[in-house]
Amino acid sequence: MREAKQSHSSLQDLISSKPDLVDYLYNETKGPHSRGKPGASPVPPEFTNWREEQRAWRNTAVLFDQSHHMPELFLSGPDAYRLLNAVGINSFNNFSPGRAKQFVGCNPKGQVIGDCILHYLAPESFELISGMPLLNWVHFQAETGGYDVSVIRENATASNPTGKRFNFRYGMDGPNAWIIFKAAANQDLPDIPFFRTARLKVAGHDVLILRHGMAGHHGVEVSGAYDDGPEVRAAILKAGEAHGLRQGGTRAYFSTAVESGWIPYPLPAVYTSPEMEAFRRWLPADAWESQFQLGGSFRSNNVEDYYSTPWDLGYEKLIKFDHEFIGRDALEQMPAQSRRKRVTLVWNRQDVTRVLDSIQDPGIQYKAIEFPIADYGFPQRDEVRSPDGRFIGLSGLCGYSINEARMLSLGMLNADEAVEGKEVVITWGEAEGGSRKPRVERHRQTAIRATVGPAPYAQPVREMKRGG
Repeated sequence: MREAKQSHSSLQDLISSKPDLVDYLYNETKGPHSRGKPGASPVPPEFTNWREEQRAWRNTAVLFDQSHHMPELFLSGPDAYRLLNAVGINSFNNFSPGRAKQFVGCNPKGQVIGDCILHYLAPESFELISGMPLLNWVHFQAETGGYDVSVIRENATASNPTGKRFNFRYGMDGPNAWIIFKAAANQDLPDIPFFRTARLKVAGHDVLILRHGMAGHHGVEVSGAYDDGPEVRAAILKAGEAHGLRQGGTRAYFSTAVESGWIPYPLPAVYTSPEMEAFRRWLPADAWESQFQLGGSFRSNNVEDYYSTPWDLGYEKLIKFDHEFIGRDALEQMPAQSRRKRVTLVWNRQDVTRVLDSIQDPGIQYKAIEFPIADYGFPQRDEVRSPDGRFIGLSGLCGYSINEARMLSLGMLNADEAVEGKEVVITWGEAEGGSRKPRVERHRQTAIRATVGPAPYAQPVREMKRGG
């Protein structure tokens, strides 16, 4: 934020100047991600329409341009592996060049700072993709922890006035994705297991491919030198003409998470602990961490009530106590009753219809439900209660899946309440007519019933994860 940058030198200075940090994050910030900023990405919102683009990843294939919205960090040197092993809750056993993983980092209290995709490119060489707070945390450790490493950073295109990146990155998913990619590569391809990488050529250009899928199929992510991107994309689109390939815009892309069960960008747990003060003083006042924008019906005076644990986000299987890492002791001692479970909340169709129909009522309507993504915070957190009124957890990212024909949100519920088929009640909309966020219209709160479902909700995604 421009004002903060002029007035304060660090995130800690900014926090110290705010008498109510939650109120500041709830009302005054603008949100750091390009998703909420029209025109921040050269990728259009829709190539055709988001409904057919959603259908494509279930029925044929969709191609997403991921080149612009994700920051990256390149880490290399003799201590790179040791640094990452000390930060991540993940096991590094059997992690070797040619592999990738979802990488998660916590603060010393075991509260999540963020997650990203980690590529093991070559001996002593790694690439971290997306997850700005975690990239910042790794960079801080690299500079202050006595590690023999070098760091190269690249921000998203919205923060890069040249509009040019080191790499292009395309993600293709759907039942025909691998067929299309083999045709585009026009060569015999090796058998590449899930979350493994390989180097080959497409349209005469060197590319790195990752077997990965967000929408439930063993898709492929393709990256390479940025200037080679247009020719690689043209070859993929040409190969996809016979197989129903569609290009997907940003509206469809950011809606994939409601089916796949990924809770993006939790509030990074960096604002309060004395053990994190050095990091807060290292971060500039206009860092992403200063711009997170809380939204939703949940409101607490304590910012730590917005923090998440790995269990809340469905990352419990990633925690491996086979190495020393930041937050290990706290996670080992974290009581079971403080661990929430990630679920999908399937919204009641009559209640959704009632909220949508209120747009025709005079006066103040209910909070609008936008399609395909209905969340309006970064992150958004809505209260979830039992039918008898007990507070039992939070609802996060919410949106519509045309493949499931349902409004869905990703919930974090008390473990004993996270029972599939159980009815819960979401408080939709903010209190007192809504916050001062520019994206929030004046509105009324209402209750929306929902049913607890599995996360991921889409059956193809669950099958893919079991197989991978």
